Amino acid sequence: MKSNVARFIGSSVLAAVVASGCGWSNSMRAMSGHSMHSSAMMAEKSGWSAADLRSNLNALLGEHVLIAAVATSHALGGRDAAFQGAAGGLDANSVDLSKAIGAVYGPDAEKAFLPLWRKHIGFFVDYTTGVATKDKAKQDKAVNDLVGYSQDFGAFLSSANPNLPKSVVADLVKGHILTLKDVVDAQAAGDWPKAYSAIRSAYHHMQMIGDPLASAIAKQFPSKFMGSTESPESALRATLNLALREHAIIAAMATGSALGGRTAEFNAAAGALDGNSIDISKAIGAVYGADAEKAFLSLWRKHIGFFVDYTTGVATKDKAKQDKAVADLIRYGDDFGAFLSAANPNLPRSAVADLVKTHVVTLKDVVDAQAAKD
Repeated sequence: MKSNVARFIGSSVLAAVVASGCGWSNSMRAMSGHSMHSSAMMAEKSGWSAADLRSNLNALLGEHVLIAAVATSHALGGRDAAFQGAAGGLDANSVDLSKAIGAVYGPDAEKAFLPLWRKHIGFFVDYTTGVATKDKAKQDKAVNDLVGYSQDFGAFLSSANPNLPKSVVADLVKGHILTLKDVVDAQAAGDWPKAYSAIRSAYHHMQMIGDPLASAIAKQFPSKFMGSTESPESALRATLNLALREHAIIAAMATGSALGGRTAEFNAAAGALDGNSIDISKAIGAVYGADAEKAFLSLWRKHIGFFVDYTTGVATKDKAKQDKAVADLIRYGDDFGAFLSAANPNLPRSAVADLVKTHVVTLKDVVDAQAAKD
């Protein structure tokens, strides 16, 4: 976790599509155009709304958890090159988080936040090392360090924002620590269904930090972050963006494990990916009704199947299978565009189709880089 690549950032298909990366250095480069760094700079130069603040903070915090989980998996599995890649991506995420803080509180806060945030990542490295080496004393010390860190982090945020009580922040950070610890423990035990269930829980727990953080900042600076973090529109956007980001990242985790021949992990990742698909369909159903939910789920699962076909073609070096899967995915973009456009006239079919094609192409780049171990 302390060094080099594999960033996973999603964006939404409905709001700003994403595809994401997993595993090796070019997997990250495929996603460079979607870096949250550019969003942090936007906050400084042109301003975020309160809804932007909520969505983007949650994106960065969720990304932190998922990249950390990938890094610990590679570390425990002895896949050093992939671990180094994930570690670099994790640190780049830390830098982006610090820039988001700096965009609100200034360069001194940015400079102070980064080493503080990196500190808890170092403690998780210590815990993972202790688990890998079965060193109980090292594990216990790391957990104690992490619990102590939660107090330091709570004090830091509380000093910057009176709407963030130290004890509340510390308890939320403890939740982050415990949920990510559950991930490491399940990975070390080789219990992949439990590991992916814990990964999803840890990911969604970060919204319990991101939402109140965004709300407190918007309350502190109402003229800087216009609108509300708690409006129905903001809530829907946060729900969709988080679910779609999770889709892209877990898909990349699934293809990485498939191409690495880690069948048990792939099966668990595939199950988590389908759970995410169900969550997205429920979000659609909450807006458009049960029939739309059912139709969406079937359509959404279809493109996942095509990506399975493409990954299989890459793994078996079957160029014809790869080409057919790509053609199927491009056509799927048109079908998905037609579906959303029929439901909502504010979503032109061609625009949605183009965004989905970007998702297809960027996730294809991830699979290709994973297969090449780049």
